[in-house]
Amino acid sequence: MNRPRVDALTELEREIDAPGDGLDRLRLVPTPFVPEVRLHLAEDAIVWWARMEASAGHTLPPPFWASAWAGGQALARHLLDHPDLAAGRRVLDLAAGSGLVAIAAALAGARQVVANDVDPYAVAAVTVNARANRVHVQASHQDLLDDDGTQADLLVAGDVLYDRELAVRVLPYLRRAADGGAQVLVGDPDRGHLPPDVLEVVASYPVPTTEPSVDSPVRRVQVLRPR
Repeated sequence: MNRPRVDALTELEREIDAPGDGLDRLRLVPTPFVPEVRLHLAEDAIVWWARMEASAGHTLPPPFWASAWAGGQALARHLLDHPDLAAGRRVLDLAAGSGLVAIAAALAGARQVVANDVDPYAVAAVTVNARANRVHVQASHQDLLDDDGTQADLLVAGDVLYDRELAVRVLPYLRRAADGGAQVLVGDPDRGHLPPDVLEVVASYPVPTTEPSVDSPVRRVQVLRPR
């Protein structure tokens, strides 16, 4: 069951150590809106993806982990600016991608941090990025969205509402987690898939965009919680 993660981790470590500085390389860089956290990000995620698929000879999951998405940046900034939200608590980062929010929670003093993602490359990215920031984050490769809730004290989720189909699954899970006693925080740049009156605004940030195919260098991102 763990074989895909092991293979992805080995491959990602090989990519990190490979020489070269083209658009298809990974670089360890400070996150624009959260410079306290460094991540292994693609210079151009689409170019990197194309090369990796050509090398593998089959399709690979979109490398969402290879960009610092606006929702995650806002959420990580919020945790570092308000460390009491995570300090001493059990934190679950849902659909963690690069692990940015999980790493911010660990830096804020969380007692335990689990970063969850269904993509084995994201799980590998969490591992190498946590290592680069000298924090301990447990990486989990499970689909949690049909579970009844979570054992975490704080559930954080950045950019989990990027399409309608996913939002239909994610929002009930967040509701169940909140009803079970977890504090839930969501980072969302208003991609248009959030029904009205489900979440309320906690904070708002102007976040530099690094993900591919965006039409603005800055996005207004809200940190939200269930009503």
